[in-house]
Amino acid sequence: MRTEISKLHQRLETTIIYVTHDQTEAMTLGTRIVVMKDGVVQQVDTPINLYNKPVNLFVAGFMGSPQMNFIDATVRVDGSDAYLKFDKFEIKVPDDQAQAVIAGGYDGKTVVMGIRPEDIHDEESFVSMSEGSKFSATIRLYELLGAEVFLYFDIAGANCTARVNPRTTARPGDEVTFAMDLSRLHIFDKETELVIAN
Repeated sequence: MRTEISKLHQRLETTIIYVTHDQTEAMTLGTRIVVMKDGVVQQVDTPINLYNKPVNLFVAGFMGSPQMNFIDATVRVDGSDAYLKFDKFEIKVPDDQAQAVIAGGYDGKTVVMGIRPEDIHDEESFVSMSEGSKFSATIRLYELLGAEVFLYFDIAGANCTARVNPRTTARPGDEVTFAMDLSRLHIFDKETELVIAN
């Protein structure tokens, strides 16, 4: 049905307003998307910007399947550097995002760290080059979907998902070392739920 609607849109070359609760439909059909919650507009943007630069936790969690992982983390500022601490792990915030965190006065405060499942890697080549973003967790569920595998694990009280290559050797019960792609990190204010940096 999505394909037929898309072909109709191309043939008519006119504006179509399409209302859906299915974010996949919105992403594949829309050129501009209005995300609403309780009748209030949260963000109006292109599909790619909604996915890569959400303005708040609601939009970040709504766009993408499986949804973005949200992990509570404590900010530690050291000079011009900022770090996010969760469980026994600590990652260095990229410099451009660190400035926003420091300027916002978040030192010592709890924020919400957001990272999409596809931006958590378990392949050795990525992990070995990502010293500042490594963490480990025990796999509780493994889902093979053919071209990809979903690994489910808990960290800092959050249920998380990693979307990895099907050649992964990780299985339930294994302690796996992961690394985040920090260029895809999102940081949100825990109270206002607005984005601090992404």
